[in-house]
Amino acid sequence: MKTKDITIIGILTAMSVVIAIIESYFTFALDFIPGLKLGLANIVIIFALYKYNFKTALIISLVRVFIVSLVRTGFGFNFFFSLSGAIFSIIAMTLARKTKLSIIGISVIGSISHSIGQVLIGMFLLNNSNVIYYLPYLLLFSIPTGIIIGIVAKKLLDGTKKLIK
Repeated sequence: MKTKDITIIGILTAMSVVIAIIESYFTFALDFIPGLKLGLANIVIIFALYKYNFKTALIISLVRVFIVSLVRTGFGFNFFFSLSGAIFSIIAMTLARKTKLSIIGISVIGSISHSIGQVLIGMFLLNNSNVIYYLPYLLLFSIPTGIIIGIVAKKLLDGTKKLIK
């Protein structure tokens, strides 16, 4: 791997951490859905997935989850919710990239998968199948947030084509 790539990946990782930390200070007015966020750091993950590969996007995402947990929430339930969501979404987006979906469609798949991963880990950790009742609400918000993240990621990719080769 070239020094330029290592530097860019380091910057992308730092950006995703900073974005996630800033976003963690803002909550939606919908307190009945715990942990609901836009997922702005996923712009960086989608960028890395398209510009580099699955492995790079996964590393950036995992480092982000660990650092944000270390700085903001600790390694309790929130850590496992974030970790499972991140892993589910990257795997789903990587698989979906093999189809003819646009980057916006891939982002929506990632957003939906993130929610599914969080609900599944919630059911497991809390040993309570009632957590599944959050899924329709999370999915309802996954679609518009996935579209927004996808649009921004596409603009970022288009805008950096000449800068990063």
